[in-house]
Amino acid sequence: MSGWHLQGVDLTERGTALRSLDVAGALFLGCRLTEADAVSVRARGAIVFPELPGLPIDTYRTTLYTPTELFGSGDYQDSLDACAYAWSQQVRNLDVTLAQALHDHAIDDAVEQYVVGRSLVGVMGGHSLRRGGTSYLQAAELGQRLAGAHTVATGGGPGAMEAANLGAWMRDRDAAELGEAVRMLGTVPSFTPSIGAWADAAFGVRDRFPDGAESLGVPTWHYGHEPPNPFATSIAKYFANPQREAVLLQICNAGIVFLPGAAGTVQEIFTDACENYYADESATSPMVLVGRQYWTETLPAWPLLQALASGRHMADRVHLVDTTDEVAALLT
Repeated sequence: MSGWHLQGVDLTERGTALRSLDVAGALFLGCRLTEADAVSVRARGAIVFPELPGLPIDTYRTTLYTPTELFGSGDYQDSLDACAYAWSQQVRNLDVTLAQALHDHAIDDAVEQYVVGRSLVGVMGGHSLRRGGTSYLQAAELGQRLAGAHTVATGGGPGAMEAANLGAWMRDRDAAELGEAVRMLGTVPSFTPSIGAWADAAFGVRDRFPDGAESLGVPTWHYGHEPPNPFATSIAKYFANPQREAVLLQICNAGIVFLPGAAGTVQEIFTDACENYYADESATSPMVLVGRQYWTETLPAWPLLQALASGRHMADRVHLVDTTDEVAALLT
């Protein structure tokens, strides 16, 4: 058994057998052990992560979430997503901290498996972009075009992130169908005041246009007011936002598109820029800022990014554009 791991197994009736095994280096994840057996296997070199009962989440899950799993079929306040956030807001103690860390580590492992063999392009942007408008449609068109060559990855929330995941879902549909989907969503333009109504509109679009293409969302329970969007077919939801941000930026090996956004998007721009700044030439990836006026006047991130890139390997990998066609020409 040395070097093996067991997960979620009831071992309370196997004390004699456990005492006869070489467990040095063995890993017990969420297994049921008597207190005496737990002490025994630890003393002989095993590592025991305890079963933590009464949690809304599986600390040792092996797969990413799906929208159906997070939202369920009833009222949003009774969903796994809502219950996990409510649980995370309790007074922190060692069990809560350990459970969240173990959960996020498990999500890390699931992401690592997901990205194997995939070309991922990130789309970042503000969560406040309302459904139904021109900017939302343009973000959806961008996601649709990028999905033809890559797997689209976003922060997994509403707004521009949802639009890009929607576009990926609609990859094999025509412009008229995408427009219809955006109009359907426009009947509930925001996740406030009702997350349930907002999610129902999204699932209505999924029912109207089934069998959508895959994409990835990487949201967080850190922003409890901000639900995951149902168009990301695989969802890597984290409790720790810094861990989630780092993972999202690291896995986008085909580059990242930055749509207009606020503080979170600016943070993502310069976190990505820092990685590119210190990377060798083979490891730098494209950065495409969309909206010349926005990124030079409203939030002038572009001049600083351009100055930072000057003289570095990343200099020819940073771009400022205005249209979906320009982004597609750079990344597809």
